[in-house]
Amino acid sequence: MSTSIAAAELKNKLSQKKVCLLDVRRKADFEKSPETIEGAVWHDPENVVEWGKTLPKDQELVVYCVKGGSVSQLVADALQESHPDVKFLEGGILGWPDGHK
Repeated sequence: MSTSIAAAELKNKLSQKKVCLLDVRRKADFEKSPETIEGAVWHDPENVVEWGKTLPKDQELVVYCVKGGSVSQLVADALQESHPDVKFLEGGILGWPDGHK
């Protein structure tokens, strides 16, 4: 089971460039509001098996969805098979203190 990361801790890691940040909101949610947290790359959660193989193995991965619920947790769990250091953002993009930037 995946673990979570708080927004403050993620902000610190991003400032040190110590994490690979992935926006895994469902396609419809992303298309409705395509802004991401700065530095994040969007990936369709439906295709995690395919794109998961292309992620860096030497970096911690953090995924987020809209609210930090089932979507990001399921993606994090799927990625843990090939990437042992995966977390999901508590509260998702809605809980990010700087909004969608």
